[in-house]
Amino acid sequence: MAETVVLDSSAILTVLYGEPGSAPVIEAMANVETLVLVNSVNLCEVVTKLVLGGADAQQITKSLRPFLEHAVEFDSQQAIYAGELARLTRPFGLSLGDRACLALAASRGATAWTTDTDWKKLKVGVKIRLLRG
Repeated sequence: MAETVVLDSSAILTVLYGEPGSAPVIEAMANVETLVLVNSVNLCEVVTKLVLGGADAQQITKSLRPFLEHAVEFDSQQAIYAGELARLTRPFGLSLGDRACLALAASRGATAWTTDTDWKKLKVGVKIRLLRG
């Protein structure tokens, strides 16, 4: 049975920057038994981070190419759930992208992957895997 995982922005950035915790993401993307998904909101967060770091459009497109084929559009069901999560996640400072990742994971019965250690404190009914920490 294939595993489904949803990558948070931090999981993508850890791969792009070659940081600790990137190996499981790289392995999952290469494994045909693992369905890897990325919410379009998380792609936007990653692009924002890269742009603010000085990357140009060509660099960004090249860097994100492996993740683009895993992109899932942020739909109205996810939007409603991500909004509802605000009350539960506000004490932990989760961004819209964080909540979008959790909403996609919830809608697909998937595990959300992140490097954000505050996520281990969450009680939102979504399985979470911390990639480091």
